[in-house]
Amino acid sequence: MAAALGPALRAATKLGYGIGQSAEGLNTGAFGAFLLFYYNQVLGLSGTLAGLALGIALIFDAVTDPLMGSISDNWRSRLGRRHPFMYAACLPLGLSFYFLFSPPALGEVGLFVWLTTFAVATRGALTLFQVPHAALGAELTQGFLERSNVVAYRQFFSTFGGLAAFVVGFGVFFVATPEQPQGQFNAAAYPGYAATLAILMAVTTFVSAHSTRSRISLLYQPTARTGALGVAGVFGRTLREARAVLRNASFRWLVTGVLIAFLMVGVDNALNLYMNTFFWELESNELLFFFVATPLGLLIGYFFTAKLHDLFDKRPALAWGTAFWACGQIVPVVLRLLGWFPENDTTALIVTLVSIKFAQGLGMAQAAVSFSSMVADIADEHELLVGRRQEGVFFAAVSFANKATTGVGSIIAGVALDLIEWPRGAHVQSAADVPEAVIVNLGVVYGPVVAGFGFFAIWCYSKYGLTKVSHGDIVKQLAERRALSAADGRG
Repeated sequence: MAAALGPALRAATKLGYGIGQSAEGLNTGAFGAFLLFYYNQVLGLSGTLAGLALGIALIFDAVTDPLMGSISDNWRSRLGRRHPFMYAACLPLGLSFYFLFSPPALGEVGLFVWLTTFAVATRGALTLFQVPHAALGAELTQGFLERSNVVAYRQFFSTFGGLAAFVVGFGVFFVATPEQPQGQFNAAAYPGYAATLAILMAVTTFVSAHSTRSRISLLYQPTARTGALGVAGVFGRTLREARAVLRNASFRWLVTGVLIAFLMVGVDNALNLYMNTFFWELESNELLFFFVATPLGLLIGYFFTAKLHDLFDKRPALAWGTAFWACGQIVPVVLRLLGWFPENDTTALIVTLVSIKFAQGLGMAQAAVSFSSMVADIADEHELLVGRRQEGVFFAAVSFANKATTGVGSIIAGVALDLIEWPRGAHVQSAADVPEAVIVNLGVVYGPVVAGFGFFAIWCYSKYGLTKVSHGDIVKQLAERRALSAADGRG
């Protein structure tokens, strides 16, 4: 096996690799901040139907993510295991995302079908790129801290993509005008916004695939082609491989905890525009400051992650980051309900909210990098136990967790909006258009109810067993096994 062998990783390679994650960030930012609001509040689709459409897309993910992981792990070609799929995803991802935000004039059933169709298409195209791309990151290096560095590049550009989705949205397309003082209600702006992000997604995925091609010859190649199994054989193998990775206790607990945390972040993302428009009553020009605060905190936080892993290990950093996020959600809402928070329409309010969101980002950076780096470490442990590298199957869980953020999060948010009887339609544009009790219920759902589950996620992390010392021993044993295998081959 040649994984992680050869010349040391150059900064340019890590940069090119990381840029590909911008597409996931752009997609997640737009899905999380705008998609539910656009279909529910602007176009008038019920929250439950919008959530159901995204739920169908998530079910599709649940099947295709592990399937893509298995196919990618076992694919053999002159472009290696990962790159053929990364190249193939570029154009479909851009096109499907554009059409997602550009529906024709349709009734409620038609809107539901359109949303379902293109949410599935966008998710599928993202899977085609995201699962092989994430798995490639685990193959580039096996160093405990260098791996965190590679993941930090990926997470940096994921966050940068999300930041770009907000800046392009609130800074260019959804700005306030005399005709539309709250720009996010301007239905005509969404197709242009989608076209801009679609082009960025197609370009960044291609650049990432092309700039990492020099490493293909250094990476592991399976001995047989996937196609030899046939369709039924691929599905059967995927199920067997999924069962095998789920036998790893650290992996089960880690993914369970992260899925819980990501789902809560997804609800937060889906309800952010509602909270800021109706609960905090922010103006359009203030929304940009709010939405960029967390990504900026993340971008800065990534620079400290590898050092914190060296000092304290990865599991504590994951727990700190999750707790940081949960407290940042709960405290402002509780203080407002108690009457101990700055009043709406004041400079003190926006400064306080932006400061809290920035601090959340600093903490969340530790959780984001730690999770992906810990999954890569588990893939090494799995190789030691079963004798095969299966990063694709493991990182299918990473891809699914990322998309569950906006998938299940939007489902929960959509149903919650209907349960609290939230009024929908573009005519509802300020707190004066919504009963006060309904706004209070929105705050309770967004803060204490949702974020409280984050502390259960932290308990799940406590069951994760790998440490810096134990992983070092695993890497040493793998190196010895490869040396023996190479000696046997020469003999």
